[in-house]
Amino acid sequence: MDFTFTEEQQAAAEAARGVFAGVAPDAVPSPALVPGAVADTLDRPLWARLAAGDLLGLLLSEEHGGSGLDAVALCLVLRESAKVLARVPLLEHSAAAAVVQAHGGPEARSALLAPAVRGETVLTVAPHGRTGHDRAERAVTARRDGAAWVLDGMQTTVPWAHDADVVVVPAHTDTDRTLLALVPREHDGVAVAEQFSTSGERLGELRLSSVRIGAGHVIDADGAWPWLRDLLATGTCALALGLGERVLRMTSEYTGRREQFGHPLATFQAVAVQAADRYIDLRAMEATLWQAAWRLSPGATGVLPATGDVAVAKIWAAEGVRRVVQTAQHLHGGFGADVEYPLHRYHAWAKHLELALGPAAAHEEALGDLLAAHPLG
Repeated sequence: MDFTFTEEQQAAAEAARGVFAGVAPDAVPSPALVPGAVADTLDRPLWARLAAGDLLGLLLSEEHGGSGLDAVALCLVLRESAKVLARVPLLEHSAAAAVVQAHGGPEARSALLAPAVRGETVLTVAPHGRTGHDRAERAVTARRDGAAWVLDGMQTTVPWAHDADVVVVPAHTDTDRTLLALVPREHDGVAVAEQFSTSGERLGELRLSSVRIGAGHVIDADGAWPWLRDLLATGTCALALGLGERVLRMTSEYTGRREQFGHPLATFQAVAVQAADRYIDLRAMEATLWQAAWRLSPGATGVLPATGDVAVAKIWAAEGVRRVVQTAQHLHGGFGADVEYPLHRYHAWAKHLELALGPAAAHEEALGDLLAAHPLG
């Protein structure tokens, strides 16, 4: 297993570090201190810098103005974004554009991809279903009506629903096929209500009432939705890794300068052991992330379907990021409970990512089902 990054992947990560260098997560008020959302919109100036740095089309071909890179490169950039809690829909936007390029028709590719690379059109995905526990594709129905599709249903906790120009909505037909509809936010029959995440970010409840979408903006291809779903999950694991690495660094810096009984906290065995355990968590999160991201890249093969590698990455990310922030709060002492200290915002984001990934036990069960269906012996 070779996790050596290519020069192009490393260049993307370096460009991301330059763009995110000026972002200060502690400048954003704590969600506990702000009624409603911590911000009404995405960080538009940062979004413009990402576009100028050619970081909004990482997965798109040069034909559409993209970089022609893979999921590993995207995850490297997402990892950097999470270290500063960047409030931009980089994951959802990149994943939506990639599925349009891979499976969308000429009309959709022509209308969306070039503006997406320039940051002029913002894309997002509705991945959670009605409750967050049911399958997303079961929340919306799609029926054929002449040359168009008519959508009815509701998707909850849609990220960036108030800011995106187009939402990729999974829907099921009467023959139990899954489609991906490219739904404009400003469209007849589309309504978006406010919801808020545990991190204080603004989400949306997307209601579709007899929404007509032309066939040219509907993706009807086997494997499109599972691949998009796995890419979103893997990208979320990358966000969890970046956040966890930043939190462990904050903890190391704090325990290195904070003294008790005349010695830095970091020199105490109990502190060092806890920090070492969290370092091991992060390295396991990293190894499983790169395996999953590689499996989603063109040409990758494996004994199990890529969903198996994604499940392993989700298990480590959901459990690992929780343990990292809990240990950080413990080792920060009183500062760990201070809602005006930056660690509080990292903890809120970590909890949101953990919930978005879902419980590790469910992923272990899914992995077991895969192993039963694809015996390795």
